[in-house]
Amino acid sequence: MPLPLAHGHLRQTSEDPMHPFQGLSAFPITPADADGRVLQPDLRRILRRAADAQVDSVCILGSTGGYAYLDPDQRHAATELAVDEIGGQVPVIVGVGALRTDVAQALARHATASGADALLVAPVSYTPLTEDEVFAHYAAIAEASDLPICIYNNPTTTHFTFTTGLLTRLAAIPAIRAVKMPLPANGDFAAEIAHLRAALPDGFSIGYSGDWGCAPAMLAGADAFYSVAAGTWPAEMLRLLRTAQSGDAPETARIDKAFEAMWALFKASSSFRTVHRAANLLGLTNAQPPRPILPLPAAHDSALRQAMDALVTV
Repeated sequence: MPLPLAHGHLRQTSEDPMHPFQGLSAFPITPADADGRVLQPDLRRILRRAADAQVDSVCILGSTGGYAYLDPDQRHAATELAVDEIGGQVPVIVGVGALRTDVAQALARHATASGADALLVAPVSYTPLTEDEVFAHYAAIAEASDLPICIYNNPTTTHFTFTTGLLTRLAAIPAIRAVKMPLPANGDFAAEIAHLRAALPDGFSIGYSGDWGCAPAMLAGADAFYSVAAGTWPAEMLRLLRTAQSGDAPETARIDKAFEAMWALFKASSSFRTVHRAANLLGLTNAQPPRPILPLPAAHDSALRQAMDALVTV
């Protein structure tokens, strides 16, 4: 049953099997041509791979999905395709981050009308934002859609860091039900999760991104992990996450070690460039990263192939 909140609204619990913000969320690339047009057969192939692996959700148009490089029409096309291809099989989360609040609202309304299950919202900006501006931005998006919202706390790309106080203010908005956190600087997931749970309502989902932190985050009791790698290797990442959720630290460490070379590539060359090239090598698409992002140099192919081969042991 949903838990009643102190301010009188209802909130889903993370035990709800259709809760979009629990377990493993796969973040696939959005393959597109040089003019920014979505390559729909390729996107279907990538989405089907994730859904067939039975990940807990798929988030399209996240950072890995290159949402910032696609115009609204192409974002609409990707959203509609995802709901058509995998909707009803796994929850579909749609990233609706945009520079302007009205554009983010329009994207949220479109995702709702298309049949998406949830929204991911990053506070995208050029001019640095204040906490009051971010709060008003999220409140406006929540007004535009009745879908549950996950806060995307990604200071590396947005240059905005959510304080615990702001998260608490935002959590009072009934639609806002989750946060996607960066990896803690000190590596102490347990302490950070305990701190956030004390500040946020019961049932509010606390998740992380930064794939090399999946094992420690889930062993420490995080509700969700938002994974770049799961968009390309969903079955392997699901094995890692489920093992960590079970509390089996030695087996989690063994599986995580198989990903070690991949994590090194992610850190050295960015996960975005790495998974685009991996999708090429796997025959999923010939799409390249959107310019001005340059493809992973061919000199890295041997290391990438070896990193992918290591995943056979997962």
